Amino acid sequence: MDRDYHIGFSSMATPCEVRLETDDERLSHLVAEAAEAEARRIEEKFSRYRSTSVLSRINRDGHSGLVVDEETANLLDCAAAFHLLSDGLFDVTSGVLRRVWKFDGSAAVPDQEKIAAILPLIGWHKVKWDKPKLTLPAGMELDFGGVAKEYAVDCVLSVVANLADVPALVNFGGDLAVTGSRHDGSPWKVAIESVDEPGKMAGMLKLAAGALATSGDARRYLFKNGVRYCHILDPRTGWPVREPPRSVTVAAATCIEAGLTATLAMLKGSEAEEFLKREKIRSWCIR
Repeated sequence: MDRDYHIGFSSMATPCEVRLETDDERLSHLVAEAAEAEARRIEEKFSRYRSTSVLSRINRDGHSGLVVDEETANLLDCAAAFHLLSDGLFDVTSGVLRRVWKFDGSAAVPDQEKIAAILPLIGWHKVKWDKPKLTLPAGMELDFGGVAKEYAVDCVLSVVANLADVPALVNFGGDLAVTGSRHDGSPWKVAIESVDEPGKMAGMLKLAAGALATSGDARRYLFKNGVRYCHILDPRTGWPVREPPRSVTVAAATCIEAGLTATLAMLKGSEAEEFLKREKIRSWCIR
């Protein structure tokens, strides 16, 4: 009988897990090393916290024009496509708002003047993207925080699938993908986290193929004068979106698609459920 191997490590400030159904212990160790190496490769390449990363180089030198590699170009194409599809709501230049917003559960809501000072540095339409050359206006930066973790899940799953022809699940902090159903034909069981009690389960989903990703404010928010401020920011105003669900979980073919769609649903605020229903997206919302 196959053993359910759990491979755990930390990357991108997130607990990461790979689960394998196999009776080959040697294979499980091989997969563990390769999965962690791939996750760290992506973290080192696209983290804004590493001065040697490709992203840091873009933000440092991109104002004079920079030719990027194919993998980075593909992520930029993805960012450009979702910016267009979202009517500007998804914007990889909006990460600079972290300078004034710190979602640490406190009541430290920034002043409008501080937010207004950041807004001129936001707007993908201001970026010149002529693949493979990128040019950033002075003072602007890119932030792949909205796509990097989900992209890493897809990359690690691909590495695992190439090494081991066995059922596998890759889970990075609740964003996950599977190679297919389990050996007995049953789906993987995936818990949806409670928004009021992080770490506890609010529901259970079954996943036989594809990916799931969740966006929500269970851990990152501000609370002031009875108002809860979600960490999902509208790039047009610099303020948290109004009346979003507490959590949106989306199913899609890939984790990056699921993650982008879940974030876009949150950006729709009070219209999140209507958007998901209209687009016939498999999803679960908690308010």
